[in-house]
Amino acid sequence: MIGLGYIGLPTAVVAANAGNSVLGIDVSDQVIKGLKSQQVHIEEPGLEDEFKEAVSGGRLTFASRVENADIHVIAVPTPFNSEKKPDLSYLESAALAVADSLRKGDLVIIESTIPVGTTRAIHNLIASARKDLEKRDIRIAHCPERVLPGHMLREIRQNHRVIGGISAECADMARNFYETFVTGECRVSNVETAELCKLAENAYRDVNIAFANELSQISDDFEVSVWELRKLANLHPRVNILSPGPGVGGHCIAVDPWFIVDASPAHSNLIRTAREVNDSKPQWVVDKIIGAARAQQVTEIVCLGLTYKADTDDVRESPALSICGALASHGEYRVICVDPHVRDLPASLSQNRSVEFFSDLPRTTDSSLVIFLVGHSQFRAARLQVIENGSQVMDFCGILQER
Repeated sequence: MIGLGYIGLPTAVVAANAGNSVLGIDVSDQVIKGLKSQQVHIEEPGLEDEFKEAVSGGRLTFASRVENADIHVIAVPTPFNSEKKPDLSYLESAALAVADSLRKGDLVIIESTIPVGTTRAIHNLIASARKDLEKRDIRIAHCPERVLPGHMLREIRQNHRVIGGISAECADMARNFYETFVTGECRVSNVETAELCKLAENAYRDVNIAFANELSQISDDFEVSVWELRKLANLHPRVNILSPGPGVGGHCIAVDPWFIVDASPAHSNLIRTAREVNDSKPQWVVDKIIGAARAQQVTEIVCLGLTYKADTDDVRESPALSICGALASHGEYRVICVDPHVRDLPASLSQNRSVEFFSDLPRTTDSSLVIFLVGHSQFRAARLQVIENGSQVMDFCGILQER
């Protein structure tokens, strides 16, 4: 397993506890050193216990370099650059590292989310690095991950999987591997369909979230509660409006639709617009907060949540994080960031003197403007306390709507 982040490590653990012998590889010496000391660097329910089970049973070990293996699973980041174009440098580096130890008949599986055509491009890259092997003997498949943080172990095991191979034999080999630990259906298709399937899934979700986020702004124009509006509209049997939020974050939905836009710009107007709507929502939230802070003459803004999703420690592409940064850059207020799942304030905020960080909710007063950005369980439990303290409140994640 090459790449021991939010996808690679849980997948390695699940595969090992299903009876596979798994070697975990990561370029970070700190990650490898920590895992060898049984220190799990990812917050995920149940992961630490299953990790210890896999390690103590001798089925999961770690190293800094790729070694010989029957199956190489690559789960490294595939972000985009400043121009919203895919950055495949991590994947290419991993593929070349695998190429050095590849033997005839070994299987390479890419789990990373990738633009259409990437699997065949990586096949060509490996083939060019290993001219001693016949290209047909280099077997490669793509099986994009489908997991939800907070439920990863269950979803790795139970979710259906889509597998595409550069040949039917490659796809069948990959399916045989996944069926050792996946109870959901492992459906085989061609590699381009598998690549586009993951992108389409996340673009679909992004478009629907964009509708909800845009509707929240329209509702605000008319001084209508978007939460009540959503509840009433969803009484229609064929309407299911999602909950709006402060934006969209994470390693998938905030990134993957751009892969489609980049590859097919003439036919992705809706997908592009949805991305622009969701990317612009954090600034709209900032403007609303600053307007309220000035009108109410508060001295501090308390931001509840830094992660992109409730009850996780993942801050990748987090709109809450960008909102806190934008508020701090104004320099007018004491900005207090609170998140029980984040160990340290990210560097983008820690260098700002107007920012303070707490793991637990500090006492707020009537001079505080409290902003709910992420629906962590701890914040749900404390929401009445915040109101009782007389604090002025703004809710961008619907936490005050819960009963």
